Amino acid sequence: MHLAKPLWLTHPGELKDFEVYSCHVSPDGTRLVTAAGDGYVRIWSTEAILNSNNPEYTKPKQLAAISHHSGTIHAVRFSSTGKYLASGADDKIVCVYALDPNAASHVTFGSNEAPPIENWRVLRRLIGHDNDVQDLGWSFDSSILVSVGLDSKVVVWSGHTFEKLKTLSNHQSHVKGITFDPANKYFATSSDDRTIKIYRFTSPPPNATPQDQLNNFMLEHTITDPFSASPLTTYFRRCSWSPDGAHIAAANATNGPVSSVAILARGTWDGDISLIGHEGPTEVCAFSPRMFHRDAPGPTNTDQNGHSLQHSVTVVACAGQDKTLSIWNTSFARPFLVTQSLATKSISDLAWAPDGETLYVTSLDGSILVLVFQPGELGYPASLSENEKSLSKFGGGRKVGIIEGTDALHLEESSKTGELRGVQGRMGALMGDGGAVQPVEAQNGLNGINGTNGVVPALTNGSASAPAPAPAPAPVPVPVPAHPEPPADQRVEKLKQRVTVTKDGRKRIAPMLVSSSSGIGASSLPQTQLISATVTGGQNTNPHNVLDLSKPYDGYPKGGLASMLLGNKRKFAEVEGDEDRQVERRLAGAARNGGAAIVLNGEHGLEAPSSAADPRANEVLEAPKVLRPAIVSPALSVSQVRLAAPKVRSIIVRTMDGSEPPPANGIDSNTGGKADNADVVLLEARNAAGPSRTGRPQDHDPARINCTKKGKTLWQDYLPKAVLLVTGNPNFFAAGCEDGTIYAWTPAGRRMVNAMILDAQPVIMDCRGWWLMCISAVGICHVWNLKTMSSPHPPISLSPVLDIASHTQGPHLTRSPGIIFARLNSEGHIIIAMSNGDGYAYSQSMFVWQRISEPWWAVGSQYWNTTDSSVGNVKSSSDKGPPKETNDQVSIENVSAGIIPMLERNTTNQFLLQGRAFYLQRLIKALISAEGYETFEACVSVAHLENRVAAAKTLGAREEFKIYLSMYVKRIGAEGMKGKIEELLRNLTGDLLADEEGEAKPAEEVICGWKREDLLKEVVLILGKHRDLQRITVPYARLLGIVNGGAEDQSMVM
Repeated sequence: MHLAKPLWLTHPGELKDFEVYSCHVSPDGTRLVTAAGDGYVRIWSTEAILNSNNPEYTKPKQLAAISHHSGTIHAVRFSSTGKYLASGADDKIVCVYALDPNAASHVTFGSNEAPPIENWRVLRRLIGHDNDVQDLGWSFDSSILVSVGLDSKVVVWSGHTFEKLKTLSNHQSHVKGITFDPANKYFATSSDDRTIKIYRFTSPPPNATPQDQLNNFMLEHTITDPFSASPLTTYFRRCSWSPDGAHIAAANATNGPVSSVAILARGTWDGDISLIGHEGPTEVCAFSPRMFHRDAPGPTNTDQNGHSLQHSVTVVACAGQDKTLSIWNTSFARPFLVTQSLATKSISDLAWAPDGETLYVTSLDGSILVLVFQPGELGYPASLSENEKSLSKFGGGRKVGIIEGTDALHLEESSKTGELRGVQGRMGALMGDGGAVQPVEAQNGLNGINGTNGVVPALTNGSASAPAPAPAPAPVPVPVPAHPEPPADQRVEKLKQRVTVTKDGRKRIAPMLVSSSSGIGASSLPQTQLISATVTGGQNTNPHNVLDLSKPYDGYPKGGLASMLLGNKRKFAEVEGDEDRQVERRLAGAARNGGAAIVLNGEHGLEAPSSAADPRANEVLEAPKVLRPAIVSPALSVSQVRLAAPKVRSIIVRTMDGSEPPPANGIDSNTGGKADNADVVLLEARNAAGPSRTGRPQDHDPARINCTKKGKTLWQDYLPKAVLLVTGNPNFFAAGCEDGTIYAWTPAGRRMVNAMILDAQPVIMDCRGWWLMCISAVGICHVWNLKTMSSPHPPISLSPVLDIASHTQGPHLTRSPGIIFARLNSEGHIIIAMSNGDGYAYSQSMFVWQRISEPWWAVGSQYWNTTDSSVGNVKSSSDKGPPKETNDQVSIENVSAGIIPMLERNTTNQFLLQGRAFYLQRLIKALISAEGYETFEACVSVAHLENRVAAAKTLGAREEFKIYLSMYVKRIGAEGMKGKIEELLRNLTGDLLADEEGEAKPAEEVICGWKREDLLKEVVLILGKHRDLQRITVPYARLLGIVNGGAEDQSMVM
């Protein structure tokens, strides 16, 4: 053995070398990477290290020095493919580097580092830990990277996209070590909670997502015995998995009062073997990647194929706080190498070269050493096939088979794009020939199994196949017999060969029901591809799977034994006034003549249609009754906003046009005539009201959704949870369920979208056009456009609105504020009316709540509860008939039905009429007569009009915007507010002046649905009567051509 310690192999500092915490060797053995307290990841040439005593060696020693961490780097690891390098530090970040084939980048200005030879650039910065990252590990196929840290978390990252796949929080203290099973089935983590946890995993595909891996990386076993008294003073607990996959060497274990290294056996996970001899706690263990033989290979210990006949052994190196390195061999009970005082401080990491005979050691004193063993000192390295042979016992080394031709490649591509080809195979299974298996040629020693090496491929068509009993002795591919078919079911064979005699005496083989032949194997339905299952040829011989039509059926008919003995034919009911039973005779005569008598199954027997009275003929729809309170969502326990969820009712009815549901018989109870909305489409939700059919309370009946018109069912659907809310319009229907899911249907009953999951139960639902709004019990507002399948903004909270409402209650004791109503307008804006009189709308462009109405305007503005009748009664001469109103767009005559007047009426009802405005009114009356507040009422009135104009523009209320703009212009014109008038005219002018000056005219611009030019013309005409403003308005009138206009322009003056 040679020990080398080059003087240049350090992380130099100003006064002393920095502590080196980790090292690793690349899979090709040409690079050594180290990490230290200086924040640098340094990559060294192993050839230079091994030739450090050669003065003639002139090749570069340090290949790169990477500094992308802001703190001490605790772990560095090359991926198993050598493509990536990962590092973890106390800045809570994991960096992934890749070697750029381009020229190395220049040195940072002011740095003393030598120019880099290789250009390693940062590929990803992985953020997922809340504390220091202590150790890293790559799976042996590089499909995943696992990082552990002092935040007690184990984070799994994709080795392809480096997306965080899963966070495991099973440990209760700092996690300080990670090692992977060479067979790629497990990984183990070691923690200061004095446990080692074994996790089972399946290598994820390159396009894996966190949702796909929910059932992957599951905890298999927790090992506690060898660590129950282990000290918590070690910086690391780096464990290692043996190359044959049979053992784990776990550092910082104890055997009684003595420090030891525990050897854990795979499968049982017992720690019966301990390596004792270290005087202090061990921090790191490292198995050599190669297996060894005691004797050199020769003719006496090898077979004719060159395979060794010797028993292979493994070598493990251990080190820790006692500054001692020990190397153990499974052939001996004692270490065959012990080097004391190898460093002046604790040894932090060990790394073997791929040849298995070179060991690199790092220490906290800043030293980096290399131990080179001579051939035969550790033993003689076994071939890599010995490793694969040992790992094959645990399922390792099984790789995907080679594509056998272009047809197989096309089949694989088709399967990946949708697996539509599988339907043809399933059809064959349905026809009863799924058991036939075509012979497959053996390729690459797979014994006729066209799948993974040594694994029977999963079947999707219900057929099962068994592998051939033994592999071919010669390496040359040879054909093997076809797979043996499973033994046929004797009963099915008898059914297939059953001979029957027809009426004319001929013999025929009776046909067999298709389902009886397809049910003998596995299910013929499509099987999911996410479950790795193997059908092993077992048959399901349940009696109900084989239908023998030759035997009588021994079950009772409906009605039981009494029905079998007495019959289940009902008698005719007695009809009042028909003592001679003429009706019964007439119906019976029709039946004798070959006709089918139409009768109704009434309460007292069979009834003729004319005499059968509908019990609901004179009744209205069934009155809903409360079944129970809705189940409280767990989100309410931590939410700052809590809204009362509606109770579960027996029936919920909603009309398509939003009107009141019509009576059941279509007759208006008030007028006695036909109801106006008797032909309207109804959506009815019925929740389960009866007891459970199985006796278990959780097995309730599903909720029924019926869409009817004139009593006829248009479509029907079922939902697994109770329905709380229903809404709809001519574009769609929607229902909100107790578990916080929202369903939507087209008018024809087709589901428009998958169930949308809310954070809590729906409390308020409303729809307008293609917009759907839902407010959950935790105060989150959702808005969707079901036509474009999009949302105008993220879900928003009602907490700002409710907090302001609570603040306005004052110091005195009052009831808490609530929501009076929540609506949508045709633009998808949310409108909220509060019980304190405030009205709010959410701005989709500014992402903020805006207050539309408040009591301040109610007691201070002269325009409260008015829309200016002088404007509202004006009608354009071009309007010949009544205007058509759609959605929430109101005409100019009915502007009081708009959104803003509705909110102001709510303010009046909730604030003024309840007497809470008394003190505010007294204050305002006192302010009007006070000194300095002479213009108070005028300013508040103008501000109220400006608030209306801004609200109408935000909500897209076209007619309201024009009305309120006219009122505002009249008021500021009367007040002579020249500054506001000039600013308003400039804003309305826009790009009209650019066109006047001969520039290119831009696209037509509108404001709230009105042309900018039309609005400007109306404003100029309103202001034209004020002579003190004509100096301002005349230039605009000339621009618009109003000055030279005729009677048509004058007719627009109001």
